[in-house]
Amino acid sequence: MRVLVAGGAGFLGSHTCDRLIEDGHDVLCVDNLSTGSTVNLEGLLGKPGFEFIEADVAAAEARDVSLILHLASPASPVDYDRLPLETMAANALGTWRLLDIARDCGARLVYASTSEIYGDPLVHPQPETYWGNVDPIGPRSCYDESKRFGEALVTAYRRAAGVQGTIVRFFNTYGPRMRLDDGRVITEFIRAALEGRDLPVQGNGSQTRSFCYVDDLVDGLLRVALDPRADGEVFNIGNPAEITIRDLAEEVIALTSAPVGVAFGSRRPGDPERRRPDISKMREFYDWMPQTTLLDGLAATVRFFTETRGQRALAPFDPEPWALSADADA
Repeated sequence: MRVLVAGGAGFLGSHTCDRLIEDGHDVLCVDNLSTGSTVNLEGLLGKPGFEFIEADVAAAEARDVSLILHLASPASPVDYDRLPLETMAANALGTWRLLDIARDCGARLVYASTSEIYGDPLVHPQPETYWGNVDPIGPRSCYDESKRFGEALVTAYRRAAGVQGTIVRFFNTYGPRMRLDDGRVITEFIRAALEGRDLPVQGNGSQTRSFCYVDDLVDGLLRVALDPRADGEVFNIGNPAEITIRDLAEEVIALTSAPVGVAFGSRRPGDPERRRPDISKMREFYDWMPQTTLLDGLAATVRFFTETRGQRALAPFDPEPWALSADADA
């Protein structure tokens, strides 16, 4: 199969490209490198069956492919605070462009949405049938609402033009190749520990998240993406194991053996209180469950950052933006 991966130089996209090449598929990777990096593709560049094109997804070339994976969007608070219009364009104009390509070459399209479309949920855990509780003009709205628009666009385009389209909603994903300065809670905790700073926790740390290791998420994504029967479906993909942010901080401190503590600060406006996926549908369709424990996944992530420390440029630590940052989906 020839697969176009939009956003393929990013954290999640590069792992997806790796897996597709390993499984014998040809991959066309399109990325404008606004948040991704060719460093993530070092093991793929020059390999047979892999092609990288630096381009914005909204201007992606028409190519003959059989599957399109739309992973192109800033996906962390630091990034979509910095690139709000680009975030909205990736999920609106970029989605429209990829749907046009899918229509013209008869490809299936899988749109990577997010648990952020559920907002600060009033239903817990969140099933695919839940409509969400989202502030359309809040601090997260450029991401939340553009993802919701992308879902609506895929649905409308599928009905109007007959394109095969599937929506997957990712819950917090983590692992090697994340940027240590991307503003996600796991990377900020690890960075603080490695730099000998107290780990910054918003509020009292009682808010919860559910973290899925990247290998597990890519496995779930490709089970859906490579299955033509998934046309028209929506799937939550994430790990239902829930943990408080305070307990997550303690896990990172223990893993790094850093002589640091926890620093409590103000909560970011719009920060959801709880987040946990209902993955009953993924179990039913694909018998899929995450296999990596949080402890093992965090250990692998800490090891990656320890081994690559100094090899990747970091934005200088600025405590003011961090005081407003939060976790996000991949």
